[in-house]
This record gives sequence, C-alpha cells and structure tokens, in this order.
Amino acid sequence: MVAILDMLNIAGAVALLLWGTHMVQTGVQRAFGPRLRTFLARTLKNRLAALLAGISVTTLLQSSTATGLMATAFAADGLVPLVPAMAIMLGANIGTALIVTVLSFNIAILALPLVLLGVLLFRRDTSAMLHDLGRSFIGLGLMILALHQMLTLLQPFEQSRELVTMLGLIATAPLLAIALGAAAAWATHSSVAVVLFVMSLAASRVIPIEPALLLVAGANLGSALNPLLGATAGDPVARRLPLVNLGNRVVGVILAWLLVAPIAEGLAGLHLAGAPAVAAFHLAFNLVLALVALPFLTPLARLAERLVPARPDAEHPGQPIYLDRSARETPIVAIGGAAREALRLADALEVMLIGAREALTRGDRKLIAETRAKDDVLDSLNNAIKEYLSAFDPEDLSDSDQHRLQQILVFAMNMEQAGDVIDRNLLPHASKRLKRGLLPDAGNEAELVEMLDRLIANTRNAASLFVTEDARIARSLAEEKLAFRRAEQMATTSHFAHMRDGISAASQSSALHLDLIRDMKQVNSHIVAAAAYPVLDRVGELLPTRLASPAE
Repeated sequence: MVAILDMLNIAGAVALLLWGTHMVQTGVQRAFGPRLRTFLARTLKNRLAALLAGISVTTLLQSSTATGLMATAFAADGLVPLVPAMAIMLGANIGTALIVTVLSFNIAILALPLVLLGVLLFRRDTSAMLHDLGRSFIGLGLMILALHQMLTLLQPFEQSRELVTMLGLIATAPLLAIALGAAAAWATHSSVAVVLFVMSLAASRVIPIEPALLLVAGANLGSALNPLLGATAGDPVARRLPLVNLGNRVVGVILAWLLVAPIAEGLAGLHLAGAPAVAAFHLAFNLVLALVALPFLTPLARLAERLVPARPDAEHPGQPIYLDRSARETPIVAIGGAAREALRLADALEVMLIGAREALTRGDRKLIAETRAKDDVLDSLNNAIKEYLSAFDPEDLSDSDQHRLQQILVFAMNMEQAGDVIDRNLLPHASKRLKRGLLPDAGNEAELVEMLDRLIANTRNAASLFVTEDARIARSLAEEKLAFRRAEQMATTSHFAHMRDGISAASQSSALHLDLIRDMKQVNSHIVAAAAYPVLDRVGELLPTRLASPAE
C-alpha cells in the first residue's frame, strides 16, 4: 500500500511538472506571441542570426516545438527559404537544453517566491501582459517545486531491489532506453519534462549514468516526432523542416548509442555525476549537432526538397491544406493557418457565383448541376475549420486569440451558408426557369448579371476585409445591402404589375426573377455578416437594431 502511494505521489509530481511547463508556455505566448513571431521573421535572412533567435525564443517559450512550428509555417508559406528556418530549429533545440541546464541547479528556494510573484502579477487585471507573465511565473515556480518534490520522493527507491532489477534491464538494453525516452517525449509533447525527470532519477542514484544518457538521447528523438506526424496530412512542403530535424536527431542518437561508454567516462573525468552530468550531456548533444549541421544546411535543404517534393497537382478542393494539427500547441500559428483556410471558402464561393452567372446567361442545365456540386467544397472546409478550432482550450488563448478565432468561425459559417443559398435556392430557381421555358426580358437578364457581378465583387472585398479589418471597407460592404434591398423592391413592384395586367407568362417569369433577386439578397447578407459586421461591431458602428427609437 505504501509503495502504491509513493508511485502515485511521483506521478503527481510529474503531472505538476508538465502542468508548470504548459503554464509557462501559454503565458509567454499570450504575452509575446505576435512579437515573437515578428522577431523570428526578421531574423530569418541570416542562418547565424536565425540560430540565435531560435535559442532566445525557445528559452522564453520553453518549447522547441512551438518555435519550430513558427519556422515551419514561414517556410511552408514560401515567405523564407528552408535554410534559415532549419537554423531556427537548431537554435530551438539548443534553447531547450539551456532551460534544462538552468533547472539542473539547486534553485528550489526560488519556487515559492516565483509562485508568489506570479500570483501578484496574475491578479493585475488592468494589464493583460502582466496577467500573462504572472501565469508564466506561476508555472516556473511549479516546475521547480515539482523537481524538488521528485528528488525527495525518489530517495527511498535507491535501495529498492525491484527497481534496481528493472533498471538493470534498461542498462543492458540500450535500444530499450532510447525507445522509452522517445515514447515518453512523444506522449508528453515535452522533452524538457522528460529530461528533467531523468535528471531526478540520476540525482537520486535510482538509475546509472549510461542508461540515463540514452534516455535523454531518446527524449530528443521523441520531441522531433510530433511535428513530423502532425504535418503528414497537410502540405508536403510543411514536412521538410520536421524531417530534417528528425534526421539530425537520429544521427545524434546513433552516435550517443555507440559512444555512450566513453561519454560517461568523460563526464566522470570532469567530476560530473547525477543531474549535472545529464544536463551537460543534453546541452552538448544539441550544441554539437547544431554546430555540425549548420555548415551543411544548404545541401540538407536540397535533399529535403528532393525527398519531399511540392504537391504536383491540386488535391480535392474540399481537403484542408493549412490545418496543421501539431500547430495547435502554438495558438498563434494554428489560428493563422485556420484563417488561411477560411479564405479558401471565399475562393470557393466566388467560383460558385461565377458558375451561377455563366449558367444563367448561357441557359446550361449541366453547368447548373456542376456549380451546385461545388457547395460540397464549402461544407467540407467549414466542417474541418470548426472541428480544428473547437479543439482549443480557451485557457490557452489570449483575448486577441479568442477574438480572432471567433472571427474565423463567423466568416467560415456565413460563407458556407451563402453557398447553401446558391445550391438550394438560387440555382434550383434558375433550373426551374429553364424547364418552364420562361425567358426573361433583356432588362431583367441584365439586372441578374449585374447583381451577380456585385456578389462576386463583394465576396472579394469580404476576403480582403477578413485580412485587413479596415473599417472603411466594412462600411462600403455593408452599404451594398441597400442595393439588393432596392432591387428586391423593384422586382416586387414589377411582378405585381404583371399580375394586374393578367399576362400569365410574364407573371410567371417575373415571379422567378423576384425569387432569384431574393436569393441573391440573402447571399449578400451572409457575405456582409461574414466580414463587415464583426469589424463594424468592434469599432462601435453597428447598431443593435434597425428599429427607430419610439417617439416619446
């Protein structure tokens, strides 16, 4: 019973370590996320500057995965070459090792003061940045507290025969130690937490130095798996950087496996043992791999481009391209990808509108059917975006991130609903007109083409507005509703005039014309609601109701 309780306590300490790491990362991302992304973008022109930037940003974020995802996004978007992005990834690996090195010192005395400082800052609701930094300080204090607690809990296990026997198996099976380290880092999404745990085991002499070093090498390998696995379903170009990083880690693991005995002897010769030895090896492992790979980044980039060529042909247009699941650990990258995916909805809606215009002017039933089928693209993309964004924990998002996420959802859903109106109403009405042989007069035909052209232009403006959030464009787009309202009024008046005249064919034709105008008006309403209303509401130019105030 006592042993079970001890194991639960150790598991709790590990959970506290992981949660502390999570709090530090999310706090820094909320406070400096956009600034860190801009800083990385500015340093990507020079590989040495990119290496140093990767070190500094990762030291703040305490996550090489988060830094790597930003660099991957830049490279995949074609904003920068692959070489400087690879340099940032190498720097990110060194940054994680520096974090572990600092935490390897006995700084337990700082744990509670850091938590206190964090709570004081966290309660400062007047400053969003101080609030987020407080979250990071709380997380850092919890990490140090968890490490100290693990050292205390592991001390009784030094003399455990069962544990010594189990660890003896790891000592005699180097590949098992590497596999365990890799699996742990992959499962926890944090090589920092795994290496810190191994340091605790080594400091308590629960595990010999050689298997401890192999566990650390495995943890470095496991941390490189998540970005690659997360990018398998997206753009192939996004897999190049994670693949190069994984290859770099594989080479390092093989060398560590072959040289673990002399490495352990060298550490002992430097009078390093336990946690300091593990930390020194972790830092040297990443530093050496980075310095060796840095001069060869250009040929490595060419090799990656050959192994992972760009997608030659466009896949199904309803298949998401920019929703990288591994990027969800870094909200600013993931939300940016979702925004890019939402713009594809505007492109798909524009294609439907162009198809509807051509079908109406040419009277082509086959083209009507083909255009209606394109609504599946909007449905598929909208569902993918909603599913992707719904996985975010609101606690991990800053206020600006939550605002942008809501904007993306509103934009995507309204674009999809506009496509539904075209598919279920507008095109069936056009098809009905052809089946009945009711051809409109020249004036009505020109009006339909003009209104469809306005819808196409409004869709393009909505996409631009979604990116720029310019209030002037928002006002201009919202004013388009007046044009469609007037067209509906004129079509209604014309229809009732034909009914009074008693001309059956003209009455039926004007009725279908009115239906088409109303459908276009509804499509335009969704376009305006997708992009203009959120911006106007933000700047305080959107009234809560169209009703006039009652007279006193």
